[in-house]
Amino acid sequence: MEHRLTRIPFFVLLMAIGSAAMMLPAIHALVREEWLTSRTFLYGSILGLMLSLLIGLATANYRPASVPRSQLSALVAAFTVLPVMFAIPFHEALGTTSFLNAWFEMVSSFTTTGATVYDNVVRLNDSLHLWRATVGWLGGLLIWVTAVSILAPMNLGGFEVRSPSIIGEGGARLSQITRIADPSERLVRYATRLLPIYAGLTGLLWLGLVAAGDRPFVAFCHAMSTLATSGISPVGGLRYANSGLLGEMLIVLFSVFALSRLTFARNLFGDQGGRLMRDPELRMGLALVLIVPGLLFMRHFFGAVEDRVEADLPQAFSALWGALFTVSSFLTTTGFESRYWLGAADWSGLETPGLILVGLALIGGGVATTAGGVKLLRVYALWMHGKRELERLVHPHSVGGDGVEARRIRREGAFISWIFFMLFALSVTAVMLALSLTGVQFEVAMTLTVAALSTTGPLAEIGAQYPISYAGIPDMAKTILAAAMVLGRLETLAIIALLNPSSWRS
Repeated sequence: MEHRLTRIPFFVLLMAIGSAAMMLPAIHALVREEWLTSRTFLYGSILGLMLSLLIGLATANYRPASVPRSQLSALVAAFTVLPVMFAIPFHEALGTTSFLNAWFEMVSSFTTTGATVYDNVVRLNDSLHLWRATVGWLGGLLIWVTAVSILAPMNLGGFEVRSPSIIGEGGARLSQITRIADPSERLVRYATRLLPIYAGLTGLLWLGLVAAGDRPFVAFCHAMSTLATSGISPVGGLRYANSGLLGEMLIVLFSVFALSRLTFARNLFGDQGGRLMRDPELRMGLALVLIVPGLLFMRHFFGAVEDRVEADLPQAFSALWGALFTVSSFLTTTGFESRYWLGAADWSGLETPGLILVGLALIGGGVATTAGGVKLLRVYALWMHGKRELERLVHPHSVGGDGVEARRIRREGAFISWIFFMLFALSVTAVMLALSLTGVQFEVAMTLTVAALSTTGPLAEIGAQYPISYAGIPDMAKTILAAAMVLGRLETLAIIALLNPSSWRS
C-alpha cells in the first residue's frame, strides 16, 4: 500500500485527502438533519475522490525532471488550487455568499491564517464552522509533514539558519538523496509518523476543553485551531466559550508546540541529543511570553503614580493573565483573544496596545511548526550577531565561543536571516502598496498586510485602533490578501527557490 501511494503525485494525494475530509461535515450535517449541507459535502467528496482517482491513474508513472521544483510547485498548487475545491461545497451549502468570499475563507483556513469575512458567526451553521476548522487543521498537518520532508533537505523554511550549506545547495543535496529515497517515500513515511502525534495532541486538548466545560463541538473546533494555530472559532472567540480560565490555561499549555519543533519531533530534523530547555527558539519564545506581559502589567504602576489609580488583587490577576494569554497566542500566530484582554489593555493604560500584538505576530513561532511570522530562530540569529558585535567593541581581539554551530548561527545564519528580513519588509511594502491602490487606508492596509503575511487573521480585529472587518474591504483587496497569505505561509525564500533557473535543469 505504501509503495502504491509513493507512485501517485503529491498534489493528487492532497486532493484525495481533502476530498475524503469532506465526509466529516457531511456526516455531522446528517446527524443534525441539515440535509442540504450534508448532500452538498457528500457529493463534493464523491466527485473529488473520483477526480483524484482519474488524475492519479493518468499520472501514476510520471517522474519529474527536477524533483525540488516539482515538490515546491506542489506546495504552491496546494495552497492556491485546493482552496478552490474546498470552496465549492462551502459556497453551495451556504448559498448566500459569493464564490470569491468562499474561496477567500478557504485560503485563509488552509494557510492557518483564520481571517474570516463572516463576522456574524450565526450566519454559518455548525457543519460549515466544522469544515473551516478541519481545513485549517489539515493545513497545519501539511506544514508539519512538508517541513521535514521538503523544506529541511532544501535548507528552506528557517533551516537555512543552522545549515552549513547555502540555500542554493539545498536542491542539489535533495537531488542526491532522491537517488536512494524517493521524495514521495519521505512524504508518506514522515506523514505516518507525525499524523498520530498531531491527532493525539488534538484529541487530548479536546478532552481537556470538554472537561473544562465547553460543548464537545466547540471544544473540538478550538482544539484543532490551537494545534494548527488558525484561531478559528465557531462561537466568535474564547470569550464566548464555557471553559473559562481553565480552558485558556489548557490552550496556553498546548501552544508550546508552536514555539519549537523539539516539542513534538526531536529526532526528525537532525536534532539528536538536543535538550528541549536549551533550544534557543523555546527559550526566546518563553522569554517574550513572560517579559511582554510583565511590562504591560508594570506599566499600570508607573501610571498609577501620576493618576493615583487603585486596583484590587482579582483585577490585577485578571489583567496579568489576559496579557500573558493574548501575548502567547499572537506570538504563535494563533490569534485567540483572552476574555481578560480588555481588562489587561485598560490596566496598561496604553492607547493602542494592539500594536504590541502586531510586533509579536511579525516575530512568529518556531521553525517547522504551524506558526507563521519571521520565526524565532531568525530573530535569535540576529540577536546573537548583535550581541557578538557589541562584545567586539569592548574586546576587539576576543574569540567567540559556544561551539561551531553557535558561530555559524552568528555569522552565516545572521546574514541569511537579515536577507529574509529585507525580503519580508519588501513583501510588506508591496502588499501595502497594492492594497492602497484598491482604496484601503494606510493604517488598515498596514494591519491587514501584517495579518496576512504572518498568517494571523484575528490581528485585524484588535491590532488596530478600531476593529477591521474583512467583509468591508473591496474584492480586489481580498484577492491581494489571499495571495499574501500564501506568500506568508510558503515564505519568500521558497518562492525564490522555485523561480531559480538552476532548479529547472533536469
